[in-house]
Formats: sequence, structure tokens, C-alpha cells
Amino acid sequence: MKQIGKKDNNRLIESDLSIRIEDLHFSYKGSSKEVLSGLSLDIRGPQLVSVLGPNGAGKSTLIHCMNKILEPTGGNVWINGFNSREISIKELAKISSYVPYSSADSFPLTVVDTILMGRHPHSKWGSIDEDLRIVEESLKLLKIEDLADSMFNELSAGQHQKVMLARGFAQEPRILFLDEPTSNLDIKYQLEITRILRRMSREKGVLVVMISHDINIAAKYSDNIIVLHNRGIYSFGKPEDVITSEMLKEVYDVDAVITSDKGKPHLMLCDESEDVPLPEESSVCVPVKATEN
Repeated sequence: MKQIGKKDNNRLIESDLSIRIEDLHFSYKGSSKEVLSGLSLDIRGPQLVSVLGPNGAGKSTLIHCMNKILEPTGGNVWINGFNSREISIKELAKISSYVPYSSADSFPLTVVDTILMGRHPHSKWGSIDEDLRIVEESLKLLKIEDLADSMFNELSAGQHQKVMLARGFAQEPRILFLDEPTSNLDIKYQLEITRILRRMSREKGVLVVMISHDINIAAKYSDNIIVLHNRGIYSFGKPEDVITSEMLKEVYDVDAVITSDKGKPHLMLCDESEDVPLPEESSVCVPVKATEN
């Protein structure tokens, strides 16, 4: 299929934000089993959209079909009104960025240089000062200025995740794809990062599409939620319409009670299975250090 030209590329960058999926099918090479089948979806405008679903539901596959890591075996994905098959990876990188669940990359570079790699799609002669300014903003946004001179390949899993997020932010995307962006973070930073993503959607006009396994955090901060099940979309809409006891039972096979927290659904799991008594000798204790006279 013919690639879009320079004039259309400007339209791609400047057009209203949208991701439209038409009758999407996907199966991996050599397999007759479809991971996604007949999926259609229309997302418009800046917002935070979470993709939920059990393991194997096709969440990462859907994101990868949106950002051209994978080519659909059937149907089409339209980005800002253009068929993604006509958009080159280079042109797509000018309007979108992707932060994977975990990266096998282990760069022997400083954190600043690692984040600076996110500026590559926009870099041009004489742009280094502007690129460094944006890198500094990304460091401050994620409160990791103290890591600036650290080596990326020596970071902890949580620090690694924050740096990869900063690199994605530094790309200044109009569309930001994330695969479990808070997976390696403790609860404080899970909440903080999700708040930042929601704020980005409003203050910078970014369409954020993220995969999440934390239903309560997704329900609290998302504008809309996609639930995948049985190779397609089980439901799509506002958290209060999507997060229901019926959905959790049918999709996740768990029983849960849904309460309201400031208008947002909050789930509490129910478990009526018989509890097995703990052996009497089981215990946990902290040894008391002997004090010197």
C-alpha cells in the first residue's frame, strides 16, 4: 500500500485525535487461532483509556495492532483519519510513542542519554538545546532528577520503568500507548503515575491508551475503559457503566461487590471458599536484640 506523502503527513500531525478500528482480526503466523476477531472501536479526542481483560485476552496484541508493531490479518486501523497501513513507522513516531510492559534493552548509557533517545523522531540540526530542555521536563515530571547521571543498566526495576516513561513523555506524543506502565512500582507511585497520565490528557491534549491489571486504579482515573474477552470487546464505556459485578464474574470469573468512591466504582472481592486452619506452630516474630548493660 502506498505511503502517505509530505502534505498528508502534516495533516496526520494536525488532524483531530482519533483511533478507529474496523473489523479487526489478528492471528500469529503459523497459527489458525485468532487472538482478536471482528473487533471494532472508535476513540476520539484526548482522554485516558484503559484496556482491561484477563491474561490471554489480547490486550497487548490490540495495542500492537494500533501502533504498527503488528500488522492486522484482517480489517483496518485508522489513526487521525489515515489508514495505519499507509503510515510509516517514522511518521507514526512523530505523533505517538509506546512504553512497553518491560524492556529487554539494557543501555550502557546515562539516564539523560536514554531519555534523549525519545527525541529522535523530532531531532534536527541545532535542536539539541530544545531536546535537553524537554528531557529535563520529563525528569522533573516523574521526580527522577536525581537519576539523571546514573547508568540506565544499573537501575532497579521501578527506576527502569520510570525512565522508560520519561522517554515516552520526551517524545511529546499526541497519542501515548502504554503496556502496564505501573507494573514495577509500589502503590504510591502507581497512583502518582496514573494521575500524571490523566493530567497529560487534559493539559497537553494527549490520547493515552494503557493496559492495566489494576481494576480499581483504572476505574478511579480512566475516562473510558475497554474490556476484552473471547477475542473481542466485552464492553466499552465510562468506568461506572463498565465495572460491574456481572462483568467481573463473566470476564474474570470472580465474585465481587461494587461500591462507589466519589462516583467511581470500587470493587471488593468476595471469597466464600472454606478456609483451611493454620497449624498452631506457624508464627512470625522479630527477634529482640539483647541490650548491653
